[in-house]
Amino acid sequence: MEHLFEKLVRNGESDTYPCHMPGHKRNVWGDLPPQLCRMDITEIEGFDNLHQPEGILLELQKKAAVLCGAEESFYLVNGSTGGILTAVSAALPEGGHILMARNCHRSAYHAAYLRNLKISYLYPDILDEYNILEAVTPDQVRAALKKAPDIGAVLVVSPTYEGRIADIAAISEAVHEKGIPLIVDEAHGAHLGLSREVHENSCRQGADLVIQSVHKTLPALTQTALLHVNGKLADRELVKRFLHIYQSSSPSYLLMASIDNALHYIEKDGGRAFGEFRKQYDRMLERLSQCRVLRFLPADRERQDLGKLLISVKDAEMTGRQLYDTLLNSYRIQTEMAAEDFVLAMFTINDRPEGYERMTAALLEIDGSLRGCKSPEDRKKQGNVFQGWLWPENPDAGGCTLTAAWDGNKEEVSLEESEGRLAGEFVNLYPPGIPLLVPGEKITKELCQRIHNWLQQGLTVQGVRLQEGEHLIQVLKMAEEQVCGSACVCEGL
Repeated sequence: MEHLFEKLVRNGESDTYPCHMPGHKRNVWGDLPPQLCRMDITEIEGFDNLHQPEGILLELQKKAAVLCGAEESFYLVNGSTGGILTAVSAALPEGGHILMARNCHRSAYHAAYLRNLKISYLYPDILDEYNILEAVTPDQVRAALKKAPDIGAVLVVSPTYEGRIADIAAISEAVHEKGIPLIVDEAHGAHLGLSREVHENSCRQGADLVIQSVHKTLPALTQTALLHVNGKLADRELVKRFLHIYQSSSPSYLLMASIDNALHYIEKDGGRAFGEFRKQYDRMLERLSQCRVLRFLPADRERQDLGKLLISVKDAEMTGRQLYDTLLNSYRIQTEMAAEDFVLAMFTINDRPEGYERMTAALLEIDGSLRGCKSPEDRKKQGNVFQGWLWPENPDAGGCTLTAAWDGNKEEVSLEESEGRLAGEFVNLYPPGIPLLVPGEKITKELCQRIHNWLQQGLTVQGVRLQEGEHLIQVLKMAEEQVCGSACVCEGL
């Protein structure tokens, strides 16, 4: 079949004069490459319309569904954010009750805010050896559904940001016993199910709504994603309605061509690409097993995704941020993110042998220069002792609904003065954008210390503002706290 990229190239090379948007009129300006300008169009004759696809875009979305094992798929041009907003909004009525993993991305909370949802949380366990969050389990889901029978939809994350895989088949079974839809934030798993070298995707394990960021783990441009729909529990007309609301009415054809190009590449050469991916990644981990101090989470066939290189400094004389800076400044390797005691690097099917070699050589050299910490006391002095996520185990203790809190009257206070107050804004590391604090939750002494440690280590903390040497955080005004405290409907499960 015809591919969008090829069609855009031909249009750009034609002699048809563009008396239409966009305003650059396919002419070069500034420093942008000429081909980019020639290919950038709007909904003109012969190129279909994403919001009512009847031609090439309809066919490409059908092709994506077949490749990914879905009944119906939709192109997204504003990332997984638009897909999560759409899925949650379509799955639940305004004021409904959602059960969702506490390690969901902020966009899930934004959806709950927009629909004024009651939220119950699933709290993932900690993988102690590496101090990261596990994926939620079927038993956790079953217990939560039993406790709150009015839950109308479930949202889980798999793979997690660090690559932990949930048993989606068993979770689907548990959720469907209640006759409600399962939404899976599979933003970091667009590659899943496309090869025997990687885990199966959620579409083929019974999930009703699955969101994937094509740009995260496949060779596509930033901001590209897919929303997959299966079964009859998700209202597809509502899905389409909310896609119209949350997506631009002028979607980028360059981004849509990027999705098509990535999926076509998988279809044509995916077997070889994934085989080489597995070979190179396993070889890197085998060589890194020589390290004395640094430790690495192995990619297994059960619960750890291929490509998420988690580099633990738990036993090292440095913090995650220090390793992140060393890799960047001394070895010119830009990793994905730094946490308190690990660094996350990402590899995909598009990495070349040079990338694996550079990372391996750098980490072996760094490890050779490290002195391992001799005791927990040493690690505590160095400031990289993991304290857990410290999420409120009972968010309704003095808290209020997300919507009421975020819309409430707020004031800024110093981080030190915020203890015991109710948060008025999200606080999270970015990446990955998983909230440590949600509006309406009580700020404990432990949470204040955790935020302080993040700031001291130079990590990127959103929701805290620096002014004249003082860190400020938004809290609800006292009168708002009293009102919210008496009207809270949040739950922790």
